[in-house]
Amino acid sequence: MSVSVPSWQCVFATLMSGAFAMPVVAGPTFADEKVPELEGVGITEHLDETIPLDLSFVDSNGADVLLRDYFDGEKPIIVTLNYYKCPMLCSLTLNGLTAGLEEMDWSLGNEFEVVTVSINPDEKAPLALKNKNGYLEHYDREGSEKGWHFLTGEQENITKLADALGFGYVFDKKTGEFHHTASIMFITPDGRISKYMNDVQFAGQDLKFALIEASEGKIGSTLEKLLLFNCFQYDPERNSYTPSAWKLMRTAAVLMLLVLAGGLAVLGWAGPKRSSSENKNPQDMDGQTP
Repeated sequence: MSVSVPSWQCVFATLMSGAFAMPVVAGPTFADEKVPELEGVGITEHLDETIPLDLSFVDSNGADVLLRDYFDGEKPIIVTLNYYKCPMLCSLTLNGLTAGLEEMDWSLGNEFEVVTVSINPDEKAPLALKNKNGYLEHYDREGSEKGWHFLTGEQENITKLADALGFGYVFDKKTGEFHHTASIMFITPDGRISKYMNDVQFAGQDLKFALIEASEGKIGSTLEKLLLFNCFQYDPERNSYTPSAWKLMRTAAVLMLLVLAGGLAVLGWAGPKRSSSENKNPQDMDGQTP
């Protein structure tokens, strides 16, 4: 399965996902009128709320699993809700995620994991396995098959998970397709929602920073944590981490105070030593009187 994405499709999908995430109007004459087919489609952020980890699904090998099976209390999880026969938007989202993951020096299954759940209850394990193999073939890192999980499930559990994540979608009976947004969610190691990214393209640095945040500082180098928590902040409009002027000024001020305090400490330590040397009796020098 090819995961290359023409640039015009990315632009189109981004526009479509943005349209789905916001109220859609019929035209300038009916500015308050929503398109009935898209009623209920969008993202309602439930930050810091816990998702139901005891929901049961079926993995790509046909085994029954619980969401809890993927949470070890150490690694953060990226959760995506898609469906495997989606004609475009799901593929673009997962293609964009795969491309972002490839930019990272971290690898699936080591520092973090990804769980993709189909919102279509008619899709079963063989289709999930086909999709998993396609994306991991492109990602092509050893051991990644243990880090990206493609699941299917019953409607009741799919609905409970989607509601907990605030992921609004609608099934279109006429086309047999699902209307939904392009979004990925970052979950803490104990199952709380940390961040949403609503797009079809994801920079490796943004994914890494979001995972560090989701891990609550349990992963990432000291330098990366310092950069994230002291220099960058997430900009929802740009869907990216950008340098924060306030954080940079605050950090510079703290560093200046530390340097000043260090300088005063050195002066305070050197002062008494110099004074003692200057007041020393001349007769004690080489045993001679000048």
